[in-house]
Amino acid sequence: MRRIVLALAASIVIPSMSWAQCGGIDHQRAGAGDWRLVWSDEFDGANLDPDRWTREVDCWGGGNEERQCYTASERNARLENGCLVIEAHLEETTGPAWPARLMDDLTAEQRDEIKTQPFSSARLNTAGMGDWRYGRVEVRAQLPEGQGTWPAIWMLPTDEVYGGWALSGEIDILEAVNLGAPCEDCDGPVENRMFGTLHFGGAWPHNRYQNRRTTLPTGSDGEQTFHVFAIEWTEGRVEWFLNGESYGSLTPDEWSTDSPLADGNPNAPFDQRFHLILNLAIGGHLAESHTAGGVDYDGYPRQFLVDWVRVYDCPEDLETAQACAH
Repeated sequence: MRRIVLALAASIVIPSMSWAQCGGIDHQRAGAGDWRLVWSDEFDGANLDPDRWTREVDCWGGGNEERQCYTASERNARLENGCLVIEAHLEETTGPAWPARLMDDLTAEQRDEIKTQPFSSARLNTAGMGDWRYGRVEVRAQLPEGQGTWPAIWMLPTDEVYGGWALSGEIDILEAVNLGAPCEDCDGPVENRMFGTLHFGGAWPHNRYQNRRTTLPTGSDGEQTFHVFAIEWTEGRVEWFLNGESYGSLTPDEWSTDSPLADGNPNAPFDQRFHLILNLAIGGHLAESHTAGGVDYDGYPRQFLVDWVRVYDCPEDLETAQACAH
């Protein structure tokens, strides 16, 4: 296998795999008020916009023993045919053992550590360039298949007002693992489940979570197609949507934070500004403990395709966004 050193792998472009159609239409939103577009990326340029997205670079494994290094390479994240292509490759890759966001908490020796993983991939975030408290977030995307694949569209707190993970919360707009792999306890012969999740509670390992689940439909040929994944996040409520249809919600009686800084606030920790993350992980606890188990090393590269990302606020109610909610 080829070894890629992250600092040198910034400009490799390979031909795309099979393509579905980008530039898709909106699904009808059912809401009491009118959402207003305040931030978006249609991915119709030549290059990823550095004023919107940061490419994370590390081989940490997400704290879940995932098997990828995230790189700054065009090979792993690029714009092509009107899509953002996040592409995982089976190739031995070496880079920093820890993510940049944790460096302040590490010793000098730890900051210099490197690590090698069997896959390369990409993780992009909008921290400091796209941060919001309340609103509607929509992402039109096509998810990859394969045992061990773990695409995610999610949000982390920008300021960690209540403390480190998960005291300040985490909002997962979409997670799916092992799509298309043979499955005995799914709603069909193959893995087809997807989740929207909130993480909260105490600092790791005393964190807790609640989620909502639905079935991800495929095309007439059984292959993955584009879908619109969305949340409406208002004061005291997070609701998840697939193609414009709600499939569940959570409210403060189902979440909490152990942080004393919350001071009895029932909306904490989901009352602060969060930023967006798009990534494709390979392996890790969730993927490897479900469906067939482990990671299937065949069929790479695998692609997570994103047509667009759109974020809306509620001009009628900027403080809580409740006036625009479903």
